Amino acid sequence: MAGMYDETTDRRRCFAAEAREDRPDLAHLCLLISAEAAGGLPEADLDAAQIELDRLAGLLPALGRAAEPRQWADALARLLGDRCGFHGTPAEYRRLESSLLHEVLQRRRGLPILLSVVWLEVARRAGAPVYGVALPGHFVVGFGDPWGRHVLADPFDGGRVLSEDDARLLVAGATGTPLDAAAFSPAEPLEIVLRMLNNIRAWAAARPERSDVQLWAVELSLLLPTHPARLRYERAELLVERGDFARGAREMEEYAEVIAPVEPAAAESVRHRALAARAMLN
Repeated sequence: MAGMYDETTDRRRCFAAEAREDRPDLAHLCLLISAEAAGGLPEADLDAAQIELDRLAGLLPALGRAAEPRQWADALARLLGDRCGFHGTPAEYRRLESSLLHEVLQRRRGLPILLSVVWLEVARRAGAPVYGVALPGHFVVGFGDPWGRHVLADPFDGGRVLSEDDARLLVAGATGTPLDAAAFSPAEPLEIVLRMLNNIRAWAAARPERSDVQLWAVELSLLLPTHPARLRYERAELLVERGDFARGAREMEEYAEVIAPVEPAAAESVRHRALAARAMLN
């Protein structure tokens, strides 16, 4: 499926290639999402964002390998939360800019996952043992050994240190669901990127006039090596909604063929939807 999209623009080719690296560069992928949202960003702007992450990392004290996880968490909170003013507000959930790394670096506001990316990238550059934690409904960061001595911090709240019980309460308040131990495992870069794109898709889906944003977010998701198969159907539906009936119908039919062996009833429903789309061509 990736081949359908990765020849569209240089930035999409770069995105697909970076996503397939053995160790994908999280900041680079996030900035390519920013470039997609802007319809392209000058290389100088992308470089400036990376330079800003380097600059912030240079402002951290040299704690060294012997530092305790809490020391790293406190140092990041003092620098990014207190001194630089990075944090979130409820209004950020209504802004597309809150999901774009270059905007978050400039505005110092963003969604929990984007603020966590800033914490991750700054801390990583400074040599901290840091990792992302993809809690349901609220992304945070961890310092130390995920399976041993560690602390959690909430960049959306300026880097406030959380106990695991605090995190459970945070998630229960946001989603009403309990947490199991697996929720505290480190999030891989591509998992983080897919979750960011899911946030953008959800933002755009609530705004029918921004189906263009939903479409590119789906298409970037499809360039990732692993993604939900149903995104193919979402893309096909979007094409139909945007008036590209023939291509949308064709992609619905292809999706139906994929799911027919395991979901024959769903496949038949998709085929009917494809027929209806083709009828709109007349």
